[in-house]
Amino acid sequence: MIDLYTYETPNGQKASVMLEEVGVPYVVHGVDLMKGEQRAPDFLRISPNNKIPAIVDDEGPDGPTTIFESGAILVYLGEKTGKLLPANGRARPEILQWLFWAMSGVGPGIGRFAGTALFSRDPDPALVRSLSEEVVRLFTVLDKRLSEVEYLAGSEFTSADIMICFSLTTMRYFQPYDLARCPNIVKYLGRISARPAYRRAMEKGDPGMALLLT
Repeated sequence: MIDLYTYETPNGQKASVMLEEVGVPYVVHGVDLMKGEQRAPDFLRISPNNKIPAIVDDEGPDGPTTIFESGAILVYLGEKTGKLLPANGRARPEILQWLFWAMSGVGPGIGRFAGTALFSRDPDPALVRSLSEEVVRLFTVLDKRLSEVEYLAGSEFTSADIMICFSLTTMRYFQPYDLARCPNIVKYLGRISARPAYRRAMEKGDPGMALLLT
């Protein structure tokens, strides 16, 4: 059994979807970010960076194992189950490179733009323009990739797709990029939202999150 510590945010849903996809039993423990529960001593022992999601695996390789950071959780669960991340072969580095690209490029790129353009009281126009150009560049890379393959790492759905899909959907709600200009991304998000594991994960978390990919 795995204990999942999460909240109803796009990033928090990644571990939920991965757990549903690989079929590992888990229990959800809500960490209310609005109440500051991520800074509670008990949670900090699980996630020292006071971020969600985090998991505790009672059946880890050497006993109970704690993992924080969504990317690390996806890799850990893939290796534990042998699903969505093969142990060897050509597919493994292909998946990892796109997973890390999504984690280090797309997520932070969109996050920096949103934080500056939407939530700064007096955003610097030059900085907003620079950040928006980076988001456009990332989406252009992705749309081209998805014109060639069905999923991010090739023909099969993998952990790389879980890493990126929630970041993409947030762009439906603000500029600089209209997803209608990215037909391959729109079709891709539709394929992901139709997966039963995705739906189950949303039902166990915030049902409203299911609307993001529809």
